[in-house]
Amino acid sequence: MVGAVRGNVNRTDLGKALRELRVASGKQAKAVARSAAMSPSKLSKIENGSLPPSVLDVERVLEALDVPAEIKGDLTEAARRVATEATAWRIYRRTGLYKHQREIQAIEARTTLLRVFQPSCIPGLLQTPEYIRGVQRSSELTNDALEKMIGARLRRQEILYARAREFRFLILEPVLRWQLIPKLMMAAQLDKLIAMSRMPNVKIDIVPLSAPAPAPPTSSFVLFDSRLAIIEIPHAEITTGEIRDIELYEDKFDTFGRVALSGDNMRNLVAGIRDDFLREQEID
Repeated sequence: MVGAVRGNVNRTDLGKALRELRVASGKQAKAVARSAAMSPSKLSKIENGSLPPSVLDVERVLEALDVPAEIKGDLTEAARRVATEATAWRIYRRTGLYKHQREIQAIEARTTLLRVFQPSCIPGLLQTPEYIRGVQRSSELTNDALEKMIGARLRRQEILYARAREFRFLILEPVLRWQLIPKLMMAAQLDKLIAMSRMPNVKIDIVPLSAPAPAPPTSSFVLFDSRLAIIEIPHAEITTGEIRDIELYEDKFDTFGRVALSGDNMRNLVAGIRDDFLREQEID
């Protein structure tokens, strides 16, 4: 199977190829699963063909196996060709949202350019702990599950200090005005945006309400280099490695980016909204 990865590989064959590579590497399944940020049972199901691997799964396992670049490229490309999948949020809640945060963190660790488009809330990598709680308050998480999720998301934010990586955030102005948490906490969240925008490898742009809308904003999405896109919709998270899909989201990102405010203009807008929250708090 490994020798045939250059041909037409379906999703079940991917699992078999991954198993052959692991056996050839001499690595134990538990060690590979741990490095790939998944449970040993999940890796076993993928290898046995009972659970079709996602693009994320394939990338993480290949990274853990440290396979030659040619084989890695062939299998990853095969996974991208067949992978457009949706996972319901209820499944992530059931298995543990903090585990999903670790999965995303593993992908971010291998990303040089990360682009985030957000028409609904502050991007996760820029959220304060209070804002995370506000976003998740309707998710029916237990206190323990919520605290684990918050901790995992805050650990993800450490990657912003990796100067070799570039982060671009594109946020619609209404996101800054929606009061998901008390006014003082919203002001602190906006202060964090301003502070993070001054980092040399972080670019935060805001699409103002005064700008002509280039298109309907639709859903939020994240682009990991030009190899993977994750799109969030109300009931599920969609993952795609299909090149044509990724190009569509890249075009959307660039289209909105052309009417966005950046640098001092962006910071002045955010500071004005923050000050509005502070004045409203004094009146209340």
